[in-house]
Amino acid sequence: MPNSDLLPSLLFKINENQLALEAAIMELSNWVDASGSADVADNVRSALVAIDRNEEFINMTLALMMTPD
Repeated sequence: MPNSDLLPSLLFKINENQLALEAAIMELSNWVDASGSADVADNVRSALVAIDRNEEFINMTLALMMTPD
């Protein structure tokens, strides 16, 4: 298998890791919010917006890359 064939799988795994980190950070922000630091929790959630904003494009591109010619 050429190295170029590994790229879509690698990017898929990196994206999976990114989404797992997003979920974990969101759980922490919920805990921070419940602990009385709503401003900090809001800042964290605002930073996570980029992941949500780019998720559809990343998934669509990965699907195209993983489709056999």
